[in-house]
Amino acid sequence: MSEVKISAETRSEFGKGAARRIRRDNKVPGVLYGHGSDPLHLTFPGHELLLALRTPNVLIALDIDGKSNELAIPKSVQRDPLKGFLEHVDLQLVQRGETVTVEIPVLTEGELAPGGNLLEHVLGTLPVEAEATHIPESVTVSVEGLTAGASIHAKDITLPKGTKLAVEEDAVVIQVLAAQAEEAAEGEEAAEGGEAAEA
Repeated sequence: MSEVKISAETRSEFGKGAARRIRRDNKVPGVLYGHGSDPLHLTFPGHELLLALRTPNVLIALDIDGKSNELAIPKSVQRDPLKGFLEHVDLQLVQRGETVTVEIPVLTEGELAPGGNLLEHVLGTLPVEAEATHIPESVTVSVEGLTAGASIHAKDITLPKGTKLAVEEDAVVIQVLAAQAEEAAEGEEAAEGGEAAEA
């Protein structure tokens, strides 16, 4: 897993006005939590943080005010719903060797069996426990040749060494649906809607 170094500054201004001023300077307001310490209000460089957060559960080495070095992982990221820029970020303090619970993306590879079946991600991310400095970026699951009705459970997914499931083993992560049944249901709904309009 990648470790990204970012310089941050402590901030003493709060509220919407202060947040707007911070963002105008191409910076992002945020809070660092964890280990029983008081939340630390910080300002991050916007572009560097945006690039770092492209990696899920990225490990961030924080240089705070040029003197305090801390390790953190993203816990909550707020983006502008239209423009996508970062509005606020919450980071969680971590230590090397510490076990943390995070959610990692589930990727798929391979082709489903012929027949126009649909792949449904019941869980888009998989909750796992991992050492803070060795969080996997994602897990990849093969769906090669799966037919309608097939499903992949959490226990079926091979996790990297040192990573454990933090969800029920029988939890369905991915399932294959028959496309025809869904299309027929949609057709019935459309017909009912048409009848309702006529009434």
